[in-house]
Amino acid sequence: MASIYCLATFLLFCFIHLSSSELVQEQPLVLKYHNGPLLKGKITVNFIWYGKFTPIQRSIIVDFVNSLSTDKTTLPSSSSWWKTTEKYKGGASNLGVGKQILLENYPLGKILKNPHLPALASKFNGVNTINIILTAKDVSVEGFCMRCGTHGSTRVGRGPIRGTYIWVGNSETQCPGQCAWPFHQPIYGPQTPPLVAPNGDVGVDGMIINLATLLANTVTNPFNNGYFQGPANAPLEAVSACTGIFGSGSYPGYPGNLLVEKSTGASYNANGINGRKYLLPAMWDPQTSTCKTIV
Repeated sequence: MASIYCLATFLLFCFIHLSSSELVQEQPLVLKYHNGPLLKGKITVNFIWYGKFTPIQRSIIVDFVNSLSTDKTTLPSSSSWWKTTEKYKGGASNLGVGKQILLENYPLGKILKNPHLPALASKFNGVNTINIILTAKDVSVEGFCMRCGTHGSTRVGRGPIRGTYIWVGNSETQCPGQCAWPFHQPIYGPQTPPLVAPNGDVGVDGMIINLATLLANTVTNPFNNGYFQGPANAPLEAVSACTGIFGSGSYPGYPGNLLVEKSTGASYNANGINGRKYLLPAMWDPQTSTCKTIV
């Protein structure tokens, strides 16, 4: 069963329950390890582009994935953010971009149901792979605005081996308040001004946040028996347990202290390859049982 990343629900919870360290001593956040396999070692990432994306949009996303496993970028870097996954059992998860397929003619239409996602993911098969389905802004996916993205697994052939997949949609014209915050005003909670997106594309920069979340969740809980808290069919995972936190000093409605690009006013916290800048969410650190930010 796919694991749901639900930003909208979290924002509503934050609005109702504004926590204060001055009033309540927060308990350590613990994600239990359920003794299942994690995705470690060399992992191939394949892309299924469903609908129309510009070459620039595709390059922003591919550069992000390539940035996660390189040490050739300036700190704070996307790769330093990703290194927190090494603290989970089994060592490093090294991502490498594999194949890509463009489905610009919408072969399943512009309204996708949940069963369509594993079907699209099966375009590529393999062990230790993550097949990423990215849907364009004019594609509606079942439950889109309540989850922003999801991850799951599919069988490779007829045997017991399973491959993993991720779906993330471009929310620019559908529900940016749920899926592209803090680059768009939130639909719930404090109405703070939106931040300037570091790549100049609210939809794609929002996709980066959701893709980062789901990549970390996938390698640390690929088959619903890795690291998580709560029920297996609706878990809090490595990054979804830290939703809404991007920098130090964050609180509900405020993403935290971030870096700002002087020339554009864009907010970011991680450098990538080819001069890219990204905004990446906090990740649960199993060594400290806290949500770790890189700035």
